[in-house]
Amino acid sequence: MRDKGLQVRSVLAVASLAVLSSCATTTPRIGEPAPEVGVASFYAATLHGRTTANGERYDKQALTAAHPTLPFGSRVRVTNLSNGQSVVVRINDRGPFVEKRVIDLSYAAARKLGFIDQGTTRVRVEVLDGSPAQHR
Repeated sequence: MRDKGLQVRSVLAVASLAVLSSCATTTPRIGEPAPEVGVASFYAATLHGRTTANGERYDKQALTAAHPTLPFGSRVRVTNLSNGQSVVVRINDRGPFVEKRVIDLSYAAARKLGFIDQGTTRVRVEVLDGSPAQHR
């Protein structure tokens, strides 16, 4: 009889853990920003060589981007939601300055994401661990 009670408690414990684990979410840890979803664009070729907001020269072949609030040097993963391609870029400029756009990418980053011909695409932007600070 004693073993039966132990079995019942064990089954209940496992069932409870299963229920609790199914309630887990993929929300960011405390202090991490939630991923942003919105429209990305990319820099025009005519801007190649011009100075960015952090003082660097824009290099269309570098994996960099402009974001309105992230600290310079932040690394973010940008994922094209239409094809699943992703790229990691470093924030070195401010922008974009067009409503509903969340990030402005270098030509090289846009090419890796596969949206050069379209000009814009819907993306998810995630701040990576080790970036200087969180935004918002």
